[in-house]
Amino acid sequence: MANDIDLKSYIREIPDFPSPGILFRDITPLLREPAAFAQALDAMTAAVERLAPTAIVGVESRGFIFGAPIAQRLALPFVPIRRAGKLPYDRMSVDYELEYGMAQMEIHTDALTPDDRVAVIDDLIATGGTANGACQLVDILGAEVAGLVFLIELVPLAGRTRLGRRDITTLIQYD
Repeated sequence: MANDIDLKSYIREIPDFPSPGILFRDITPLLREPAAFAQALDAMTAAVERLAPTAIVGVESRGFIFGAPIAQRLALPFVPIRRAGKLPYDRMSVDYELEYGMAQMEIHTDALTPDDRVAVIDDLIATGGTANGACQLVDILGAEVAGLVFLIELVPLAGRTRLGRRDITTLIQYD
């Protein structure tokens, strides 16, 4: 497939959502356009494949939209990281900071092993709090974070700085 679609043109800006002062980047127009969604998945899959992971970790909820099809394309296990209280089995949790508050995320205790090398997938990196929390959960289970792949990066919020020297790929950057 040719990579000639301007993916950024499919991202809608919504001011003051979910709270005043936040400019939300809405991916639903991209999801509504099959060719744009396919191009995004193709590019993200290529970035993940380069990391040679043994599993894909998707962060609730939009990380599921990209992570599950990438895992299926690469014939790898998909591991969800969810908000507190959503996983039914034994789980580990961490508190993490959002650009507009605090939250908690969880992973099943048997989701990964120390032999796993994972790619963490989400739609967007802003301040890096969510991504850092996901990496902490992977680390707690003894697995290795091979890298992180995002559709969007909000560069001025410097989320990369919270993730240290981890391998990070983003398709769309907002300066």
